[in-house]
Amino acid sequence: MRTLWSRRQEWKRLVIAPVLGLLGSLASATAQPVAPFHLLSPQQRQVSLPYQAQRNLIIISARLNGQGPYNFVLDTGVNMSLLLDTDLQSSLHLTPGRPYRVAGTGGGEAITAYQVDGVRVTLPGVEGPAISFLLLGPNGLNFSNYVGMPIHGILGADVFRSFVVRIDPVESRLVLFDPARFRAPTGRRWTALPLALNLGKPYLTTRVTTRDSATTTLRLLLDTGAGHSMSLDVDSNPALGFPVPSIRAPLGRGLSGDITGYLGRTATIELGRYSLHSLITSFPDTGRAPNQAFDGFRNGSLGYEALNRFVSVIDYPHNRLLLRPGPFYRHPFEQDMSGMEVEAVGADFRRYQITLVQADSPAAEAGLRVNDELLFINFIPVASLTLSQLGDQLRVAAGRRLTLVVRRADGELNSAVLALRRRL
Repeated sequence: MRTLWSRRQEWKRLVIAPVLGLLGSLASATAQPVAPFHLLSPQQRQVSLPYQAQRNLIIISARLNGQGPYNFVLDTGVNMSLLLDTDLQSSLHLTPGRPYRVAGTGGGEAITAYQVDGVRVTLPGVEGPAISFLLLGPNGLNFSNYVGMPIHGILGADVFRSFVVRIDPVESRLVLFDPARFRAPTGRRWTALPLALNLGKPYLTTRVTTRDSATTTLRLLLDTGAGHSMSLDVDSNPALGFPVPSIRAPLGRGLSGDITGYLGRTATIELGRYSLHSLITSFPDTGRAPNQAFDGFRNGSLGYEALNRFVSVIDYPHNRLLLRPGPFYRHPFEQDMSGMEVEAVGADFRRYQITLVQADSPAAEAGLRVNDELLFINFIPVASLTLSQLGDQLRVAAGRRLTLVVRRADGELNSAVLALRRRL
């Protein structure tokens, strides 16, 4: 399942970012106020709200034009918020603006997207009275199956430009601070890194050591909407290259087709006074993403799988990232150990279907097939698990043997023994 999420997370870095890049002049022409969101009570300095952590994503609940709630990914990697659910157009009485034909990477056709202005967005204690969204057309992205719950859209730079945002992965809680009254924490365990903002996206410059012990300074997008730990574009710096060992893997599906590449490990990344080691890293074939021309040069991105090792404060107003190690700081980075990808299907997203079985993988050796529906794992009904919990079962420990029951496409029930194996 780590392979699945590493793959699916490339959809935003390599798909949504090019979309927004192509619409960069549009976003600039309709620029929002300096603080699109505000605290509802002037006496408050901050508000606290819960979030769900699903598939290494931050999912928050919001209301649109008084209706909802709807589920949104909170994403520093998107400079204009997105609506992914086309049904919202009619239910919220939205008036789409000028249509745009938007093409991304891959070999397929472009899709249609529309700008929608003046949407009132409310969170607990917070309001954005007139937020602009990009509404993807009927052939846009269906993200809900990948996350395992309904996902209606993505909230991006508007939130981070309005507040100082503290993320606590242990409590699954956000704190949104009034920037004018925010005081940075001063404890000895905190470290600060400068952030450079370009078109609403945050970048950090840091040192990375590859598997061959070469250390170089890289510019990375800080990307809370990416579930991977890190993604690197190998042709952006001579010190980078596909690591050995690595595994060939599908990394994503662009607006115009599939994207492929490798998964490997990066030895170390330095984050202020702290370091993370042996990170699972994506290395897309496409090298430098098409959005480089629009939102600035970068060598790759740092995702939430790395960020959730810390309590973090993302502070756009003061151009900094504050980090304090949390309980997960020393947890090892692990990848899927099954060699199969699973998506959630059905009205409640609690049916799980195999969508890919990699050659020479434990899943292939167990005789599992594409379109098999998982029913039981170690005699536990998978319908009782979220997609994230199911993914944890498939990367929990090398050598563990799982007894699966699947329903074949023709309705036949079949059992299989899956022996998990670390492949990186």
